[in-house]
Amino acid sequence: MPQPFLDISFPPYVARGATGGPGFSTTIVTLGSGAEQRNALWANGRGRWNISTGIRTRDQMTEVIALFRVVRGRANSFRFRDWNDYAAVDQPMVQISSTVWQLVKRYSQAGYEQVRSITKPVAGTVTVKIAGSPVTPAAIDSMTGRVTFATPPAAAPTASFEFDVPVRFDTDQLPVEADAWDRQVVNEIALVEVME
Repeated sequence: MPQPFLDISFPPYVARGATGGPGFSTTIVTLGSGAEQRNALWANGRGRWNISTGIRTRDQMTEVIALFRVVRGRANSFRFRDWNDYAAVDQPMVQISSTVWQLVKRYSQAGYEQVRSITKPVAGTVTVKIAGSPVTPAAIDSMTGRVTFATPPAAAPTASFEFDVPVRFDTDQLPVEADAWDRQVVNEIALVEVME
């Protein structure tokens, strides 16, 4: 069952100062010989960020508090821009049906590749090409990252775009201390990527 998502964005100037990034879950068993047996529990990375490092002023904290109240702590997810990884250029899309394709970002190193589905492209930033020529698809869904064509494309389409990450707060209680009118003391406020 899909969890509630509110199509609102985390304040970008606070997100720019956030620390964090992708993570994985791996269990490691050391055998009697000293060799390791590693088991990757997740096929895809899941981001986690501490946004308290981006809060500089009382006005910024006020905006974070307002968002926290609107999304009700951990209850609802929303958009977050990871300023270290928010754009893709000429990425081959993944085919869903003859006319529907999924936006993805591909990460490659030395012949190995990780394909990440992009479900929250930023509206107005998606450009699509077929065989290198720009085209206008029938629809681009900014809530799923799916691109629909009126007729099946003659070749695999590519896309360039900016994207957000669906996240939620990882707390139901904001740990904020008002030290002075213009300064906030915040140890950590975590955001966690929501896997869709």
